Amino acid sequence: MRQALRENALCAFAAMTGCATIAWLGLYGFAWNDYELEAQPSFEALEHGHLLEFLKLAPAYGGSLVERAPFALLPGLWGGGQLAVYRMVALPCLLAAVVLAVWLCARMRAAGHSTLSRAVALGVCAANPLTLLALEYGHPEEILGGCLCVAAVIVAGRPSLGRRHGLWAGVLLGLAIANKPWALLAVGPVLLALVTSSGAWPWRRAMICLASTAAVAALVLAPLTIVSRGGIETSALGVPPQEIFQPWQLWWLLGSSNHVHAAQGGAARSVPADAPLSTRPEWRLSPAWLSGVAHPLIVLLALPLTLLAWLRRRRVENVSLRLLALLLLLRCVLDPWDISYYMLPFALALLAWEVSAHRSRPPVLALAITTLAWISFQWLPAHVSPDVQSTFFLAWSLPLAGALAARLFGPGRRRRTRSTQPDPTWISMPAR
Repeated sequence: MRQALRENALCAFAAMTGCATIAWLGLYGFAWNDYELEAQPSFEALEHGHLLEFLKLAPAYGGSLVERAPFALLPGLWGGGQLAVYRMVALPCLLAAVVLAVWLCARMRAAGHSTLSRAVALGVCAANPLTLLALEYGHPEEILGGCLCVAAVIVAGRPSLGRRHGLWAGVLLGLAIANKPWALLAVGPVLLALVTSSGAWPWRRAMICLASTAAVAALVLAPLTIVSRGGIETSALGVPPQEIFQPWQLWWLLGSSNHVHAAQGGAARSVPADAPLSTRPEWRLSPAWLSGVAHPLIVLLALPLTLLAWLRRRRVENVSLRLLALLLLLRCVLDPWDISYYMLPFALALLAWEVSAHRSRPPVLALAITTLAWISFQWLPAHVSPDVQSTFFLAWSLPLAGALAARLFGPGRRRRTRSTQPDPTWISMPAR
């Protein structure tokens, strides 16, 4: 134990420093972001001891608020205000990124990765600029969800953790699903990791994993289901879901042109920069048929892709983590609500796959994807039209999805020696 602490002390310090820097830059206030409208009323009720009101006011991702509720009560110990609560409920999400970064770096050290590779992995995991965007938008739960999904897949693929690794994988997956429903995409990769890594009784362990997942998710979500008003995630904003239509997804160019010609006294007047998107002439409107289709489609696609990955499992390496990365990327590409912090869970899954599959080089792909996402969501909107933004996003995301799918479902390349073939999810990696 002491040796493990000594070996990981520097890595832990660097990860905490990176997350602390991101927190200092991103948690400066919440007067303009989603937290003020969606989460603050619920946490404020909890702070005053109104538990039922806390549950009733919770947004659609209220399970995340339940999981982070103890941290919302801590500022009361020293008389902290709403800003202190805002920062404290983001703390467990940032700590999850620190733990994942240290864990990945420890496994990389045991596998013989270079110092440069471990440094790049730590930076992508603990000091990712997409993490900064998630904090600025008021959605730190996206960080927590991504870390829990990646951890669940890795734990499911490591029977060396003990006979109960399926149980622990289910607990992590249940917490992720309760945190935000998009984590359902990780169910297939977790089960695939369990079935392909377990020797005897693999399906029994899969059933234990599913049972623990359902139990944990139900434990968190049951109070919300009983007393919550069940509004949609955007109800606090007063925006119908069909009006949320972002350029960074596959359906953008299928949207209709938004012809808004506001005139006053016969002369056209410009639309204010802070006007709703639906009133901007350069913004497209969502097709009527897309409402209620895109989100179920993302979940339904996971079923055949997981089955196909299971059929191909002996021909590819790191199948579970690669499948998780592909599904999370498809979530971004196919979701008309796609926004910058949606890319963070994908970046974390891609990082975990890359460091387990390529031990001879740094995780440059995860670093490149982080850079491209930053350009797409932060730099381009101030310089080009939404149509160009969409084209640029699809120009790199679709080929990447195709490459991941080709490596996952295409003909596999067998190694010359079986002894050098890395385990799909670091099952056999020695621990030092």
